[in-house]
Amino acid sequence: MNTTAEQYVRLVLAIGQHDPDYVDAYYGPAEWKPGATKTGLDVLSTRAGALREELLRIAPAAEEMERLRHEYLSKQLSALSARLRMLQGERLSFDDESRALYDAVAPVLPESHFQGVLDSLDKRFPGSGPLVTRYEAFHRAFIIPREKLDHVFKTAIAACRERTQKHVALPPGESFTVEYVTGKSWSGYNWYQGGFRSIIQVNTDLPIYIDRAVDLACHEGYPGHHVYNALLEKHLVKDRGWMEFAVYPLFSPQSLIAEGTANYGIPVAFPEDERIQFEEKVLFPAAGLDPARVREYYEVQALVEKLAYAGNEAARRYINKEINAEQAAAWLERFALMSKERAKQRVRFFDQYRSYVINYNLGKDLVAAYIEKKAGKDPAAGWKEFATLLSSPRLPSGLR
Repeated sequence: MNTTAEQYVRLVLAIGQHDPDYVDAYYGPAEWKPGATKTGLDVLSTRAGALREELLRIAPAAEEMERLRHEYLSKQLSALSARLRMLQGERLSFDDESRALYDAVAPVLPESHFQGVLDSLDKRFPGSGPLVTRYEAFHRAFIIPREKLDHVFKTAIAACRERTQKHVALPPGESFTVEYVTGKSWSGYNWYQGGFRSIIQVNTDLPIYIDRAVDLACHEGYPGHHVYNALLEKHLVKDRGWMEFAVYPLFSPQSLIAEGTANYGIPVAFPEDERIQFEEKVLFPAAGLDPARVREYYEVQALVEKLAYAGNEAARRYINKEINAEQAAAWLERFALMSKERAKQRVRFFDQYRSYVINYNLGKDLVAAYIEKKAGKDPAAGWKEFATLLSSPRLPSGLR
């Protein structure tokens, strides 16, 4: 298996020479990196197919972690082959692509599903003009002032880390730095560096609302991507010597687990009532916002959260060429309540990452169902199962 793992890592890195978004992180041996000359995609495809055939001839071990490792490599190699076909020009439908790359397919929801939520919000914001305009007018009161952004984020990060540390044994010396960037199609990104260190970038192209402080601090940091990557490095790479986890191919089933745990980690770290108290006492004052409006704000956000799958529907229609970029942005404005600028940014995300969007919402729902089935309503048990998942090779098929 270790030989297979090394060849898998080398394949991922070789594909990264053709696809700049493919290798999200690598901290394995420098000598495994390919030379300056690119290997052709057809050659890489042949190697990937042969390597998966070799793997399937290896009988999975009885021990659970070894069995999960075998399944992980098999699924990752299958997704790797699909990505190679895409790089060679094959075009898949939205659902076929997500199945091939992420081992999952998001449900199709009709417009009536989102309209029901919008009708509730329409009553919340009576008046004339489009609902998105009325919602934006409300939302603007909760923008974090630019000069307070770093302080607010560092305050949220410290709180997320403190809460995570009570339940998860973090590797010694783990840390990350925060950078503020522009010109990106995403709102935040974790670039894992290895050695239990991350660089977290926050995109400041558009206004950042107060709820994003805890959301990004948890999602990108604690107990999200930073913790996920650090635990994989500690428990699988360093303790077990499983070098396949020293590389992270973005367009792979691993991403559904990464994004799903990062989003589920938000309510794990901050259950609703505790978050309300923290926002009232700490975060709203830190941002110079009126703490008397915390509950009002999060009541509205709870409704807006029910529109989460609207992005999937816009991406599905856009990638399937049922609508163009302008129509996709308009759909997001109407059914996801995104401003014009944010909707355009999201369509740029579709262009760059395509069906990756399912990993955020479907990933969160699959992780939530898996953890809650195992832990029930016990928060301590939930944290234990969550930490176990973060440290394991389990992938989407294993959550069902």
